[in-house]
Amino acid sequence: MTEEVVEAALGDLDEADLPSRTVAALRLADELTEHRPLVDDDLIAVLRSEFDDDEILELAVALTVASGWQRFIEAFGIRPDRWNEGTVLPW
Repeated sequence: MTEEVVEAALGDLDEADLPSRTVAALRLADELTEHRPLVDDDLIAVLRSEFDDDEILELAVALTVASGWQRFIEAFGIRPDRWNEGTVLPW
């Protein structure tokens, strides 16, 4: 991914110059990482306009595993081996 694509993905998705399929996936990622995620009918409609049911399931599982792993390492204060003991955690 280019820096421009990353910036677009982190910005306003309504204004992002990204493929609609990418925007739909990013909307799901945003929702699944909320404190209390809720995939409502509107988001389901957006997802189904870009993906079939198997793709939605696969995408949701991948996002959930990644998000859950991140929460796990934050909760337990796990630091990558390349960090030194004195390094301040990024969160």
